[in-house]
Amino acid sequence: MNKRKSTQGHIAAFVTIFIWGTTFISTKVLLIDFSPVEIMFFRLVLAYMVLLFVSPHFIRFKNIKEELRFAAAGFCGVTLFFLFQNIALTYTLASNVAVLISVSPLFTALFSHFFLKDAAFQPNFFLGFAVAILGIILIAFNGNFVLKLNPLGDLLAILSAVSWAIYSILMNKISANQYNTIQVTHRVFFYGLVFILPALMLFDFHLDLPRFQQLPNLLNILFLGVAASALCFVTWNFAVSVLGAVKTSLYIYLVPVITIIASAIVIDEKISNLAILGVILILAGLYLSERKTKFDNRDQMSYDR
Repeated sequence: MNKRKSTQGHIAAFVTIFIWGTTFISTKVLLIDFSPVEIMFFRLVLAYMVLLFVSPHFIRFKNIKEELRFAAAGFCGVTLFFLFQNIALTYTLASNVAVLISVSPLFTALFSHFFLKDAAFQPNFFLGFAVAILGIILIAFNGNFVLKLNPLGDLLAILSAVSWAIYSILMNKISANQYNTIQVTHRVFFYGLVFILPALMLFDFHLDLPRFQQLPNLLNILFLGVAASALCFVTWNFAVSVLGAVKTSLYIYLVPVITIIASAIVIDEKISNLAILGVILILAGLYLSERKTKFDNRDQMSYDR
């Protein structure tokens, strides 16, 4: 992989995480008038429409095995990831969910080793993982170490992390065919939406479109749908195609860092000394995991853009 391509992959991963780390503000505003499942549905529908508008051409059907990969990616990375995460938040603390979802890089590394058959474990990866998770715990609980366990909610959060790890591995496989990045993403979103529709019947879902006549609701759903979903899934998929699933997943460690900084700037939340220590540990963990972790998988694969 040439240095320029690698740099583009790192930039794409960082842009993705930077936007994802700020989505909590929009979500908090929307939760006044929308349920979590309604926010999820509207943002994903909007994202699919945007992707289809930008690239209206579809990937040609190749074979059933390849189509099943797209379907599995949509099911894991869109349907299950968002459903598990949203349901988990109704059963357990948001801080628990933040920590547990952040173990996704570990699952990605394990799946990459066993299913891609060409990624070797490195001690520095696990050391970096431990350091980063400690930092994430300090930020998530902000010095309050009364951990309230809820078996069901915490299990769902872990399953959300597993779903995202599987999604990243599937995208690593799909990238071998050098498809157009945007076309790949809207194919995945299509399947994700197909699988979500039956689930809406199980939740308190109402279409109630007049709610978008309120400007804050409209602007925030546009941010979540266009930037946090349509754009970010494209940039994430591109990063995976360039850097590989494992190396890209390490950027997930930065989500709480971006969140805590955005909290201080936008809604004037104070950053405690323990939170600052958490940020330092996360950055140190990311550095350790990346420094000598050489996963010799299909990192050179990239989409034909």
